Amino acid sequence: MMAADLTRRRGVVTTTLGITQTLAWGSTYYLPAVFADPVCEALGLSRGWFFGIFSGALLLSGLVGPTAGRLIDTYGGRDVLAASNLVFAAGLGMLAWASGPVTLALAWAVIGIGMGFGLYEAAFATVTGLYGREARNAITGITLFAGFASTVGWPASAFMIDALGWRSACLAWAVLHLLVALPLNRFLVAKAPPPEHAAAPADAAPGGVPWTMVILAAVFAATTFVSTAMATHLPRIIEALGTTPAAAIFAASLVGPAQVAARVAEFALLRKASPLVTAQLAAGLHPVGAALLAFLGPVVAIPFVLLHGAGNGLLTIARGTLPLQLFGPAGYGLRTGLLAAPARLLQAGAPLLFALVLDGSGPHVALLLSGTLTMLSLVALLALASWNHEGIHKASM
Repeated sequence: MMAADLTRRRGVVTTTLGITQTLAWGSTYYLPAVFADPVCEALGLSRGWFFGIFSGALLLSGLVGPTAGRLIDTYGGRDVLAASNLVFAAGLGMLAWASGPVTLALAWAVIGIGMGFGLYEAAFATVTGLYGREARNAITGITLFAGFASTVGWPASAFMIDALGWRSACLAWAVLHLLVALPLNRFLVAKAPPPEHAAAPADAAPGGVPWTMVILAAVFAATTFVSTAMATHLPRIIEALGTTPAAAIFAASLVGPAQVAARVAEFALLRKASPLVTAQLAAGLHPVGAALLAFLGPVVAIPFVLLHGAGNGLLTIARGTLPLQLFGPAGYGLRTGLLAAPARLLQAGAPLLFALVLDGSGPHVALLLSGTLTMLSLVALLALASWNHEGIHKASM
């Protein structure tokens, strides 16, 4: 396909991937919040068992992510994403027939493989393979759609469970993958041109891994740990500081709108700025809000949630656009898969580890931990910006 044709179809591809990513996230990552109780009751399992198995699925998704990225670099993302819909459908079908911890774990293992091949990193690599360095707007557009995955997925799951039961609800999600997401990914996402060859990194550390990759992986891991911990415990933190459960839940519910609002603002105001600016804002907003909440208490719960949500929304964009700026489009899929792997590993343990801190030391120490991690990430990103600027200056001399 000629470059002009790819450009004309960019809106179609972005919309298509936004829709299919919304379905993918809503039927996998956001599934446990609604399905955990009915599944555990039916199978006679504790919630600890269920979420432990789910954590294993997240670990598996991180392990297979680099392989998915390499396949997308080589063959393009269209067929990989379409195949992920088959894997999702198979896993959800297995989940519908789960009868105990072993079959439940097998079902989530299949879903975990699908998550490694079919969530944001794969979608970002797909549009990068199509548009190269011009993929930034497409990445932001995808996140604008999929930012509503929980908003759509949680009520849809609850409605289907009430109307059909949880087993049939799993099958309904599987059917949506087969009848909606699969044909959309396969027939509306353009075929990628032949891949570029990745250049050898100039800042390789011992073992051949660029220092920039190491630092960026650490930043993404730390910020993903915080976002996952907050997604799990945010209402509890606010309540523990002295507010009512209803007020805590209301404040926490503003995370989603804040995420989407920040992504809209990034598209409108920052799309011509360096992705490092977006990443620095993403890392810097949470510690400001955490400090306010720790010192002023629940009176500033809503501002804290808005700051945290905005940073979380920008973080998703930065995870796609920053590697593109720093390393270029060649080998993008493999790089993003490698960068995401440590984040997925920490993400799997974040709910339990943060719960231990919150229960053992209280909300102020929990906020100190989350604020410190994100502040260190901001320092690392400022250092990357300085090194990047120096490299550009030397290259121009």
